[in-house]
Amino acid sequence: MKIAQVAPLWESVPPVLYGGTERVVSFITEELVRQGHEVTLFASGDSTTKAHLVPMCPEALRLSKVVMNYDAPMIAMLEQAFNPSGEFDLIHSHLEFLPFPLAKRSRTPVLTTLHARLDLPELLPVFRKFAGLPLVSISDAQREPIPWANWQATIHHGLPQDLYTLHADQGKYLVFLGRVAPEKGLDQAIEIAKRVDMPLRIGAKIDPSNAEYYREVIEPLLDHPLIEFVGEVTDLEKDDFLGDAYAMLAPYDWPEPFGLVFIESLACGTPVIAYRRGSVPEIIDHGVTGFVCDTMEDMTQSVRHVSLLNRAHCRQSFDARFSVERMVRDYVRVYERILGIPTPIPPLSEGERSGVAASG
Repeated sequence: MKIAQVAPLWESVPPVLYGGTERVVSFITEELVRQGHEVTLFASGDSTTKAHLVPMCPEALRLSKVVMNYDAPMIAMLEQAFNPSGEFDLIHSHLEFLPFPLAKRSRTPVLTTLHARLDLPELLPVFRKFAGLPLVSISDAQREPIPWANWQATIHHGLPQDLYTLHADQGKYLVFLGRVAPEKGLDQAIEIAKRVDMPLRIGAKIDPSNAEYYREVIEPLLDHPLIEFVGEVTDLEKDDFLGDAYAMLAPYDWPEPFGLVFIESLACGTPVIAYRRGSVPEIIDHGVTGFVCDTMEDMTQSVRHVSLLNRAHCRQSFDARFSVERMVRDYVRVYERILGIPTPIPPLSEGERSGVAASG
């Protein structure tokens, strides 16, 4: 198939540091290429891919010192990616609802994976207006605010199985990985670490929109011997950063659509302790790969029970459920269904052939 992958321009594909959506786009793109599909990636010019790259700006917008108007390259990308030339069999968009007017009028089928939360009231009229467009959710919980949309599938994210390694030995510190924002609950993670008297290492980015929150709420909490603010970490650094941890804390106070950091942690063998929000119960097997909690007291007590968990089970859950091969197989099935390509019928097994012969 000839497939266009249309990525946000905020981070490179894959991102150098933080960036969930762009990281997933990279995994999908590279695995599709590996499987023999002809893939074109619309992304920032500093992206790295084996697909055909169409660079829409010189560098990722978040770190750019060149681009002043962020809308300009996005408009140019929409025009180029959704043009009516018929160059692609299918366009796979990761731009949320922004291209919906173009997707509705496109001669080429467009599939949209939604990566963001959908429970905001202002989104409802938009999704009602474009209710016929085919969508993919990244968790069943994500689609709950708009169950009537044209959902094609829920496809959980996946990672290359060689990206992270199992760290079988239990670490001596807790870890928080993500971004600094009120809904991410970093202040609660710090409080939990203090309650259990265990070091907390924080790998997080600070967006300009949350700089004031960081200065006023988080920064005063960092002046404590147990707390270490590391900043943003790369994929290469994550293997040890996550793998050497005792457990990951995720006291999120919002309906997390997926949580890529959850499966990164599981891939390293590190259990996850999280609130019962959004996708968490779909990803974490309570009492096996971590703990799904309802209160801060639950999370605090769960930290004390992590030693009862088997880190190998975390990795086994990742291998069974969250590989990039599984993710892309699921996407290809959706592509084929949208394009009307019949699903190949597997060959008969030896037993089935014997049965056919006997019945004849």
